[in-house]
Amino acid sequence: MEKSLFEKYGGFSVVSKIVLDLYDRLLDDDDVGPFFDEIDMARIVDHQTKFVSSLMGGPASYTDEQIRRMHRHLDIQQAHFDKLQGLLRATLADHGVAPEDQEIILGAFEARRGLVTE
Repeated sequence: MEKSLFEKYGGFSVVSKIVLDLYDRLLDDDDVGPFFDEIDMARIVDHQTKFVSSLMGGPASYTDEQIRRMHRHLDIQQAHFDKLQGLLRATLADHGVAPEDQEIILGAFEARRGLVTE
């Protein structure tokens, strides 16, 4: 049986490191950083760790409705999503995720674009 990307890269402990690094990059970014002002970062990092894990075939999952509900109060434009996607790609690469595996993860992320953007 083939391992999921979640299993291949070490499960929650590795995904958590990737997500923490991603949020360091997001918070430093002038375009997307302001979305996280006055946000409970521990809570959002926990959600994002579960979300990225789900994109990698891990045990967590989110329904389209949950994703839509979590983002509907935000004015996330296509350019914001593109920036986040680029930062996610760079973060995955810096954590040793193979290019072909990055494409799988980013493809799953892209599939949810319409749930969070205007």
